[in-house]
Amino acid sequence: MRYVDELTAALRSQLAYALELKDQLAYGLRASLRDGYAWRDFRADAKSGLVVGVIALPLSLALAKTVGVAPQHGLYTAIIAGIVCAVLGGTRMQITGPTAACVVILEPVVTRHGLGGLLVAGMMAGVIMVAMGVARLGKLMQFIPHPVTTGFTAGIAVVIVLLQLRDALGLELASRPDGTLAYVQALWAARATINGWEALVCGVSVALLLGVPRVVKRIPAPLIALAAVAALVVVLEQLVPGFHVQTIGSVFSTKIDGEVVRGIPPLPPLPVIPWHLGDASGAGFALTYDLVRELLPAAFAIAVLGAIESLMSAVIADGMAGTKHDPNSELIALGLGNLVCPFFGGIAASGALIRTATNVRAGARSPISSVIQALFLLACTIALAPLMAYLPLAALAALLLVVARNLSEARHFARLVRVAPRSDVLVLLTCFGLTVAFDMLIAVSVGVVLAALLFMRRMAVMTKITLDTSVTQQFDVPPGVRLYEIAGPLFFGAAQVAMETLEAVGEEARTVILSMKQVNVMDATGLVALSSVLDRLARGGRKVILAALQPEPAGLLARYGIKRVPGQLAFAPDVETAISMASVDEARGF
Repeated sequence: MRYVDELTAALRSQLAYALELKDQLAYGLRASLRDGYAWRDFRADAKSGLVVGVIALPLSLALAKTVGVAPQHGLYTAIIAGIVCAVLGGTRMQITGPTAACVVILEPVVTRHGLGGLLVAGMMAGVIMVAMGVARLGKLMQFIPHPVTTGFTAGIAVVIVLLQLRDALGLELASRPDGTLAYVQALWAARATINGWEALVCGVSVALLLGVPRVVKRIPAPLIALAAVAALVVVLEQLVPGFHVQTIGSVFSTKIDGEVVRGIPPLPPLPVIPWHLGDASGAGFALTYDLVRELLPAAFAIAVLGAIESLMSAVIADGMAGTKHDPNSELIALGLGNLVCPFFGGIAASGALIRTATNVRAGARSPISSVIQALFLLACTIALAPLMAYLPLAALAALLLVVARNLSEARHFARLVRVAPRSDVLVLLTCFGLTVAFDMLIAVSVGVVLAALLFMRRMAVMTKITLDTSVTQQFDVPPGVRLYEIAGPLFFGAAQVAMETLEAVGEEARTVILSMKQVNVMDATGLVALSSVLDRLARGGRKVILAALQPEPAGLLARYGIKRVPGQLAFAPDVETAISMASVDEARGF
């Protein structure tokens, strides 16, 4: 009957939490409206939304191109995710869309499974994100060690740079090899095909992207730099014989009503069936269990990285704006956004740190700014599609080179390598190397496990059991009584090592007092280790008194069935009482 009551209570708790989650959706929007939303707030959101939209437009094109899909899919992602995640999310100023960090995971999926496989992986990642939010894992993301996030972020920046070299230098590759190392080898093998004009366009673009912000503050640098480079390319093609660089219009095309449209189709994101868009060979496929199983590792990596990046961005936005976000609500909204995006041709999305920071600096007040940004991108997709066809791919590559430069935080990375503890440096360099050489899933998995192992080793050193000889100076302790103090939490990695001290309890000790005043946390491993020690001491004919138990360990011991046994195990509220109890037992000849 007790188990039925416990199950009923657990079901009620989960139902209450489900209702609570329903109320948590749209936390950011509701919080903004609750604080009061006036016309001046809308004007501030409109201004910031337009500023961010100008930045998001070329970034979305460039990121989609780098992933290996047509540029319009990046715009579709920014439009759909920008609306869904803003309206339902847990932050006030987050901008959601395609991000540079996810490129490292998405690009290999396109190579192996095509656009359709990529969209299915994004859907699966959305389901995982929703499950993470429902399971209240939002706040757990902050416990991922800093060396892990710094390592794979720097590794992502290096991979992004490598992926841009093809367009930046105009290299001609017969095919896109699978894997970073194979791709680097292919780039080296194609070094004879370097196009000087492409390299020149890329260099000019980088110079403008870095130089314009020093002169012009109010207008986003990508708008001026890319527009100027596109105009320069058009002029040079007319004036310089033999001048030619690849543009969006020369590489990408779409057939609409039997007519070929160069560049981006002037259409809004339209409903599609993701797996009908084709695999790596371009043929549609069926959604099968084997395919889902094959895409699951990539989907998991997308979900974890998207969650980390989005929640980090939300925390930074809160620090800049003085607001507060709900991480679980944000995760659920992000998952729903990634579930909806593929049905409109959108790739995986996450919170975009640079665009979010720009949104805050531009004066955003609520999620309405993200919605306006998305509507601006929708208008540009329809109205400016012919003009976007003139954007050189080398200029888009330059934009991502600058993004990778900012993402890498090279100075911070180098400083950590110099001053951080050797164990943290090991985690940092391991995550960095695995991200560059293999992929994000391996890097994050190995990095988190390695960091956890190092953390357990540190805890094992910190948690100690020592013989407290100072007590004899305060109390009259009988000769057959030994007092041991347990200092630190008893959980896996520390419990077994700490308990080894009690192996040395001498034969002269008839009563052992364990002071547990400093044990605030005990898990199953610590419970089993303590239980084993109690059994061994009892078999040796010794009595054990547990003194000063904290509420959480005391409840755990009670549920496990460890209770008072006359002549073997007793409990005392403090050390002084435990010594008195031991003295009485010694006097009685225990």
